[in-house]
Amino acid sequence: MRLSFLLTLLVPLFACAAAPEPMRSMMERVSPGLSDKVEVEITASGKDSPDWYELSSSVDNRPLIRSNTMVGAAVGLRRYLRDSARVQLTWDGMEAALPRRLPGVGKAERMTCRARMRYYLNYCTYSYSMAYWDWDRWEREIDWMALHGVNMPLMAEGMGQVWRGTLLRLGYPAERVDSFIAGPAFQAWWLMNNLEGWDGPAPAGHHERQADLAKRIIGRMREWGMEPVLPGYGGMVPHDAGEILGIQVRDPGLWLGFVRPAAIEPTDSAFARVADIYYEELTRLYGKASYYSVDPFHEGGDTGGMDLEKCGEAIMDAMRRASPGAVWVAQGWQANPRTEMLRGLSPESVVVLDLQAENQPVWHKRPEIYSRHPWVFCMLHNFGGNEGLFGKMEAMADGYRRALAESPALAGVGMTMEGIETNPVMYELLSDMPWEEEFDLGGWLKDFAETRYGRPHPAATRAWELLARSVYACPADSVQQGTRESLMMARPCDNPRQVSAWSNSRDYYAGEDVVAAAGALLSAAPELGDNGHFIYDVVDLTRQALDEIARKTAASFGEASELGDKEAYRAASARFLRLIELQDSLLGTMSRFRVGAWLEQARSRAGGDEAAAAVYERGARRQITTWGPRVPAENGRLRDYSNREWSGMLRDVYAPRWKAWFEARLSSWDSDSVPRLDFFAMDDAWVNSQARYAAAPCGNPLEVARGVLAEAVALMGE
Repeated sequence: MRLSFLLTLLVPLFACAAAPEPMRSMMERVSPGLSDKVEVEITASGKDSPDWYELSSSVDNRPLIRSNTMVGAAVGLRRYLRDSARVQLTWDGMEAALPRRLPGVGKAERMTCRARMRYYLNYCTYSYSMAYWDWDRWEREIDWMALHGVNMPLMAEGMGQVWRGTLLRLGYPAERVDSFIAGPAFQAWWLMNNLEGWDGPAPAGHHERQADLAKRIIGRMREWGMEPVLPGYGGMVPHDAGEILGIQVRDPGLWLGFVRPAAIEPTDSAFARVADIYYEELTRLYGKASYYSVDPFHEGGDTGGMDLEKCGEAIMDAMRRASPGAVWVAQGWQANPRTEMLRGLSPESVVVLDLQAENQPVWHKRPEIYSRHPWVFCMLHNFGGNEGLFGKMEAMADGYRRALAESPALAGVGMTMEGIETNPVMYELLSDMPWEEEFDLGGWLKDFAETRYGRPHPAATRAWELLARSVYACPADSVQQGTRESLMMARPCDNPRQVSAWSNSRDYYAGEDVVAAAGALLSAAPELGDNGHFIYDVVDLTRQALDEIARKTAASFGEASELGDKEAYRAASARFLRLIELQDSLLGTMSRFRVGAWLEQARSRAGGDEAAAAVYERGARRQITTWGPRVPAENGRLRDYSNREWSGMLRDVYAPRWKAWFEARLSSWDSDSVPRLDFFAMDDAWVNSQARYAAAPCGNPLEVARGVLAEAVALMGE
């Protein structure tokens, strides 16, 4: 009996504390059985206490994670897995094969976060990356958010149903409501008041399904203790609302050729009535929020004659009638937020996002905004969801250090990319910075290379050293919008410089460094080839190396054109087309880089309805090519903005354009006229094509990468 009593006392000491939900289920998705191998304790603390976590060992030598928040505990888990188990969890791999018994923690440590707010997402992300996600994909993304410390995500899913309820209650005709809401691939710009109805209406039942999905997403975010930022009301109504509803509206004009929605002035009596209905519908579906995102006059809009201070007060009043104490989240982008609009608001009632502080910071240029209100240091980094290695590692780290030292109003960090799942190193870096008291970029990058592949390797270390001094060393004074794009996807001409008409990239690194890095990484395949991150990096880096070689090849046919050397032009153009073929075959080895995966994701939202699947697929094709109809695409310069270097697109979109150009150019070589080809018509034909593309990968990634890189290097030498 005494032995039984003693065992009863000892069992609690050695039993593994069960991790709280949803952390337990997240750990099981990472690695089945992980939740039984790690102890997690959540300790209550004051509401305004900074997040912290402690790593140590339990009495039976299991990893023990303590934190005052579940998100903090998830960050601690990521830190433990990275530093002790040598496992990284990034977009290209959120699962891990772990031993039956995990390694010990070693030296116990406690980390405190210097960023109270860790904001995540951009309205554009919801279209460029998330337009067709299902719950399984969203669940993995929320896991990623927690592991990377996010506690303040933008939540813009399911807003079509909010607007349907709002407009129907206002008396707007039911048959016109769905035509006001943009299709899934373009809802971001509808929500930002840039356009209405484009690519819509969505198939029947779409908005109801998205609302159900949004409820699950918001519910999971709140289980983690995150504060979702919901879209607030800034005055948007359909362009014909004045005529149909009998209210006074302003015509804000055009956005890159698209008709903008109309706007009710916040000082107009109708504004409060519409805003109250909107918030009632929003709250009915998704509950009250502590934060609402409102950005009137995004990328333009007429403000002439408006009392902006009173407008700001009216927007804030409507928000707080819906949710007392709510905070307005404003994007610092172009002229926004307008100084006058925030003048009458209390400092604590607004949070401002310096939306691309790593690239074009404005916090130190507008003290009337960024010294008065809490603000967030954000990294925009990716535009249009484009593929391509790119980053401003040192400039971002230095910029954040400066902000910490000089701005008492700095409240946090944010990741506000337009597209995700590229350049994981940049997001690991930003996620770690606020948790480190002293940040050594060189040491961090060395550890990153070792933990990414599970063990150190001199060739892998060399590859990352080359990348750190080339693609990831974009200078602080550069304001280019993302990666130096692949000329394989450019509108054909004899001197291509960029793909997107909005691109402003410059040659800030030597392409030879990238080619050398690809070769170095591939040489480590015999030792590291069983690691998923390694395979992904080999394909992604080899893709970039082929882009660098294609850039040199384009310079060759450009030079031949200037010299009038037809045979040299013919030879260089043939090499360029061969590089496109090689790139297509390389990227076909991973679903991540196949257009079929994107299109299949879109079609899957139809639930087997073939007509609906065709609608979703057409929008998915349009976004990554023409973007809009002819006038916005060409005159508004939106075409190719969301270019994607994917297998299938290289073969059937970009290669045919270049072939047509080279053939026309060679056939008119002795003429003074420049070939005039209708590339919009070519792209639009692909948008409306019914050709099917497989999502499944084809070929061994490492073997194909080795072969295409060798051939591409040989082509470069010709």
